[in-house]
Amino acid sequence: MTDTATEQLTAKDFATDQEVRWCPGCGDYAILKGVQRTLPQLGVRRENTVFVSGIGCAARFPYYMSTYGFHTIHGRAPAIATGIKLANPDLDVWVVSGDGDALSIGGNHLIHVLRRNVDLQILLFNNEIYGLTKGQYSPTSRRGTLSPSTPKGSVENPVSAAALALGAGARFVARTVDTDQKRMPGALTRAYEHRGASLVEILQNCNVFNDKVFSHITDKSVAVDRQLHVEHGQPLVFGANQGKGLRVRPGTFGLEVVTIGENGITRDDILEHDETNRALAGLLAVLEPPEFPVALGVIYCDPAPTYGEEVRRQADAQATPKLNDLLRSGRTWTVLG
Repeated sequence: MTDTATEQLTAKDFATDQEVRWCPGCGDYAILKGVQRTLPQLGVRRENTVFVSGIGCAARFPYYMSTYGFHTIHGRAPAIATGIKLANPDLDVWVVSGDGDALSIGGNHLIHVLRRNVDLQILLFNNEIYGLTKGQYSPTSRRGTLSPSTPKGSVENPVSAAALALGAGARFVARTVDTDQKRMPGALTRAYEHRGASLVEILQNCNVFNDKVFSHITDKSVAVDRQLHVEHGQPLVFGANQGKGLRVRPGTFGLEVVTIGENGITRDDILEHDETNRALAGLLAVLEPPEFPVALGVIYCDPAPTYGEEVRRQADAQATPKLNDLLRSGRTWTVLG
């Protein structure tokens, strides 16, 4: 008999027999592949793993994972996931949500699950559009986005998922790209290892309704100058031969791009990434081309007690007293003869 407690699982063990029903070429395929490849490396068990989703293209994710799963209602996946984790703290609970599901109707739930620091891994698929309902603009769509609901172009400023998470008090924020199968497992692994709410924003292409929306970041011709892969304790460098970097702009609290070797700039002038520095994380979260590269990797990680730990500690401290002790507490008297 196979010892399932020590059996080494593979990516195929986490795949189901369900037909994957995303549009051909959708970035969701790459994310699914990345997750299925990463979970065996983490040593997780299928019977201890739960995927919870809301509504949208990304929400079909639980159907394709050979684990427990819940396809819930629009925007409410964090609430359902919170209940699951509190009821059974031993489960590994993952939340899968799109930018519309998580940041529009589910924005309030996302804010509070991050604020409470519930021990969940939250994967936010960001394609800057509503894909399932045929291409309306979403909370992350950029100004000028042409869509069925903004035929003359969106006039709204987009939400930064990473900045919103930091503002809500998230203790772990990371960002990766759907097609970066080399680095995505690292971001997923760090999120899993973190105790508390972990948000991983995944920049994902919708080739039907918002094709190449991230091409200004991901195209091979520009990627080296538009992607800043951050690593704790390492200098914030990018570009060909790592020849560019970020430093604090003199006399300000902002960042600027400098070229190493020009104007007396050396590698020592480049700012080092400190993933425990919330102020620095806030600056990195909102960097945008063409002036700046986009920060990818673990932007912020500073663990704190989780919501579940605090709830259980409170419950233990308020253990129900015995009935006999209650009867003999407070004011008592003795009836004679």
